[in-house]
Amino acid sequence: MEYRRFSDTFVMRLDPGEEVIASIGALCEREGIKLGRVSGIGAVNEATMGYFDTNTKQYYSRDYAGIYEIANLSGNISTHDGKPYLHIHAVLAGEGGTAFGGHLSRAVVSATCEVFIRVLDGQVGRSFSEEIGLNVMRFPG
Repeated sequence: MEYRRFSDTFVMRLDPGEEVIASIGALCEREGIKLGRVSGIGAVNEATMGYFDTNTKQYYSRDYAGIYEIANLSGNISTHDGKPYLHIHAVLAGEGGTAFGGHLSRAVVSATCEVFIRVLDGQVGRSFSEEIGLNVMRFPG
């Protein structure tokens, strides 16, 4: 991972074998990022993606292995129990123009991944909502 800061934005490049979510989390820890917006593109050969079933209040995940372009990676950074909390979604495109998306839990870079993190002033926390079954944003004050 290599990155630079330009004004309120970190620009990060990930290399083959690096894991996307762990790398974004490490950057947030290292730089003290508490609130931000994430976007990116790139290529991966492994990914774990899923969706939240609002009826059962459970996440369902699936592992993928192959040649995929990250057509879109977007999400946000907040905090939970004082640590960075990443909520990242992605759309991956494969052979023949197939595409699928969802909550991105893990992705291993095959060629490169270019991520932009725009840092926002302030802090938004998260806590578990029994009603919804998820850690939802909680605004201070």
